[in-house]
Amino acid sequence: MTTAMALSKDTILLIAPSEASQSAIQKSLSEAGYDVVVVPNETAAFDVLQQLSPVLVVADRSLSDYGRLRGHKSLKMIPIVAWGEQNGKCDEECIDDIERGADLVLCNQSARELVARVRAILRRKESDVKPTLHTVAGAVQMDLDRHEVRVNGKQVELTPKEFQILRHFMESPSRVFSRQEMLNCVWGEGYALEEHALDVHIHSLRQKIEENPAKPKLIVTVRGIGYKLRAGS
Repeated sequence: MTTAMALSKDTILLIAPSEASQSAIQKSLSEAGYDVVVVPNETAAFDVLQQLSPVLVVADRSLSDYGRLRGHKSLKMIPIVAWGEQNGKCDEECIDDIERGADLVLCNQSARELVARVRAILRRKESDVKPTLHTVAGAVQMDLDRHEVRVNGKQVELTPKEFQILRHFMESPSRVFSRQEMLNCVWGEGYALEEHALDVHIHSLRQKIEENPAKPKLIVTVRGIGYKLRAGS
């Protein structure tokens, strides 16, 4: 385990169960210019998070509870990349990992591809213009600083993906997002995920924020294209 904490701003937390599983990735990330702190499990990760603020987490899929990681106050807005070996297709397992809090799932990819994906995620993160911390649409209020959403003054619990989807809608009211465009915004360009997965998240989001989810007035469907946030709702 790497214990030194005199680190740069570009520090990645790598959660890996053994030296064999982390050595190539740690070497590749280090050669790419990142400081890498390696821990064997989530418990050890929480210990180092008392001293460390990583820009990104890479976690071995064989052991990681992404919901537990995402629940830590220091990781609510930090990208989490899941990686690991997988026999055959991992579509359903990948969706499960994403539902539990991972932002990107990589199966059987090389360390070089992992580094490329990490760079792409951090480039987008750095290029984002800091948005207004408070946005309002109808009865829905979003506080980005507190990572909270309230409907009629009552706080509602959203999954990380639901929060990101709503954030994109609220930052661009009246803009029509195609399904693929929203997938690219939330999961990243080039990520292999079927468009119906977005429909599932939208359905769940509507259940939490719409007065009548069966007849949504806030997040509306634009037939043949995708969705938009109805301005003035």
